Amino acid sequence: MKKLVVSVFAIALLVVACSKDDNSDGGGNSDSFDRKAMLQNMADNIILPSYQNFKTALGSFQKATTTFTTTATRENLVALRSKWVDAYKAWQHVSMFEIGKAEELRYKEFMNIYPTNTTNIKSNISGTYDLTSISLQDEQGFPALDYLINGLGESDADILVFYTTDGEAANYKKYMTDLVARMTTLTDEVVGSWTNGYRDTFVNSSGSSATSSLDKMANDYVYHYEKNLRAGKVGIPAGVWTGTASDNSVEALYKGDLSKVLLLENLTAMQNLFNGVHFGKTTTGESFKTYLDFLNTLKNEQDLSKLINNQFDASRTAIEKLGDDFSAQVRNNNESMLETYSVLQKNVPLLKVDMFSAMSIRVDYVDADGD
Repeated sequence: MKKLVVSVFAIALLVVACSKDDNSDGGGNSDSFDRKAMLQNMADNIILPSYQNFKTALGSFQKATTTFTTTATRENLVALRSKWVDAYKAWQHVSMFEIGKAEELRYKEFMNIYPTNTTNIKSNISGTYDLTSISLQDEQGFPALDYLINGLGESDADILVFYTTDGEAANYKKYMTDLVARMTTLTDEVVGSWTNGYRDTFVNSSGSSATSSLDKMANDYVYHYEKNLRAGKVGIPAGVWTGTASDNSVEALYKGDLSKVLLLENLTAMQNLFNGVHFGKTTTGESFKTYLDFLNTLKNEQDLSKLINNQFDASRTAIEKLGDDFSAQVRNNNESMLETYSVLQKNVPLLKVDMFSAMSIRVDYVDADGD
């Protein structure tokens, strides 16, 4: 097989790919790579196990919520926080799968929009609310719970007042319970869809049209990397587009020391998906990497898959040099945060232009960042 060289003509190749018949299962790509095997590996060994792990972690968090709202002690608050952290870390391994029922429900937006709107949360607690409303997405999910268990006071004793002697203690407990119940309901719907038919639909849509599973999955994957990981977790807090750091825009704002942990979890999840690593194991299967290797895709006379992995590794090294608390990081040394953003950014063209061009996948979303 001749080697496919990705060079300065990558963008032109992408335009050609975009002009192909999107409604034909076989029209987008003529190579003989087994896309179905890749989708099977993604579904059975990465996506479903990741979702099951998250569902279990969320279930443990819900039990801890019930214990705390029944008996609001410091011991139960500490235990609640621990289960929240576990669930938040598990979330980082499923947040990129915005496909199928997750896309339909706008799952990601209800689960992890930050910064959370504390003014509206207080209003909700004192009044009424409909957590199914799109307008309330920034008043629920992990960030809202971060505020409720970490941000209501300077100390545990201060926070516990809101759940014990405060005049609205019952309402605070109800709101927390309702948030976790909403997250559980959404998760049950998404996981239930995968285990009750969508897995087969996903795997069998193995063609190469714009609506095929691989094309949609690849777009969701790169979109998440570009918008949620690179921009949301690093670029926006660092003020990349505004020129002013925003220390209240970080993930896990009120926990303080969790921002870096969550970013590293998400980066690992994304690199593992790229390499087809089975969730919780070292075994690998067909993946974006093996597809690129099958095509012998080169950029600057180097394997594209290796360049992408090298950039993932460089990003991890840059992130590990940051402080645990990104809010403090952007206040005290935002230059390092900006440098980390630059390292993360280097993988965007490798994935979005070079990988997509090699696989004849068109970009299906608009980039408004100007980069």
